[in-house]
Amino acid sequence: MRAVGTVPARPTLLADEFWFMAHDDQTGRPRLFESALNHGLAAALLAELYGEGRITFKQGRIDVLQPWPPRDWLQHVVLDRLIAQPQHSDTRTWLAFLAATASEQVTTRMWQVGLLRQQQVGRLWRQRTIHVPTDMNVAASSWARLSVDLRFTRRLNSFDVVLAGLALHTQLDRALLDGASLAVRTHLRQVVAQTPQPVRDLLADLGSAVGGCVLSHRT
Repeated sequence: MRAVGTVPARPTLLADEFWFMAHDDQTGRPRLFESALNHGLAAALLAELYGEGRITFKQGRIDVLQPWPPRDWLQHVVLDRLIAQPQHSDTRTWLAFLAATASEQVTTRMWQVGLLRQQQVGRLWRQRTIHVPTDMNVAASSWARLSVDLRFTRRLNSFDVVLAGLALHTQLDRALLDGASLAVRTHLRQVVAQTPQPVRDLLADLGSAVGGCVLSHRT
């Protein structure tokens, strides 16, 4: 499927919005190192399935609740993988597995609906294809909204609370709240701590995975 024309009306998907937050709204350049980005996208895809009532998280484990396929093709792919491997339920194992393909798959999904466009960069003999936002205002909206709402301690809806949790546990909050006071950063942690227990379990496993990646990245 090729991305053409204007962006069609569709539900806002968590992994798409996290992709926007984790990339520059003009150049598409990542704001996170690769492992943190990939694990964050993997967690966002799992959180999408949780939001659809298909899976839940408990004490480091993923449980499938409803096996019927979601409408979204990428959610369908992820759920099928979970169902096909019932012997593997460890959340961190699945985060690592999904992280290997999450960036490519989420990018493809966004390109298919016109949220991203392809751009050739580099010299003629060493060109490569990157994806950049089609509309920088759309791309920047979640970043701007969260940054402002958190700084002014405004109430977040459930979608933005999870998005804030993904930012916190991938260490994207350092850029999101650059220059903010300690009180604002404390407020972010308090907001994320109020998410449902299954989401807190997922985010805790994400934070542990990213923390391990950071140590490996530095050594």
